[in-house]
Amino acid sequence: METGGAGVPCHDGSRCRDGWGNTASQLRACSPGRLELRYVVGQRTPAGANKSATNNLLSMTNPKIDPKVSIGHVHLKVADLDRALSFYCGILGFEVTQRYGTQAAFIAAGDYHHHIGLNTWESLGGSPPPPGSTGLFHLAILYPTRATLADALRRLLAAGISLDGASDHGVSQALYLRDPDQNGVELYWDRPREEWPRTPEGKLAMFTRPLDLKDLLDQAP
Repeated sequence: METGGAGVPCHDGSRCRDGWGNTASQLRACSPGRLELRYVVGQRTPAGANKSATNNLLSMTNPKIDPKVSIGHVHLKVADLDRALSFYCGILGFEVTQRYGTQAAFIAAGDYHHHIGLNTWESLGGSPPPPGSTGLFHLAILYPTRATLADALRRLLAAGISLDGASDHGVSQALYLRDPDQNGVELYWDRPREEWPRTPEGKLAMFTRPLDLKDLLDQAP
């Protein structure tokens, strides 16, 4: 479940009491450690503070995240739900798994509950954020094979969708574009790990080079 700030709708439109989705009684029951972590993560580092020392402290008190963790889904604010569904489902091919009337929908590839959420709770008829503001740079959709990425390119061309760019990053090949709400979208395919470029020391050595779209399109099924 996604939660917003105080009084912001959760994924199903209900109102949350705080940014964690907690009620007042649940907050009182929280451990001091959780509340302190929330404060540390949510606040700016004071001017003059030793950021290196802060990072070292966090690394000592918090073990590395489990490598099996993955980004499960992204939830977007959109101005027009049907317009967004026309893009993500009508062009890219996602399927609606659940819809909340005219205000929100969950969509997925296959039988997962949702890979992308779309809602108009705070954005109905709205405009994209202005340049110079913070927010989403892009969402990235990973395709299982180069042929499926080529099929995505074919769909975009057939729909008259223009690309912002197309790059070979060594580890991946990627198409960059924007959805109807001007959210950045990356469609990409990962090369096998054994083919990823690395330095002599074994560290990743990604790069950005132009992607041959004609060669990619030749792979479309």
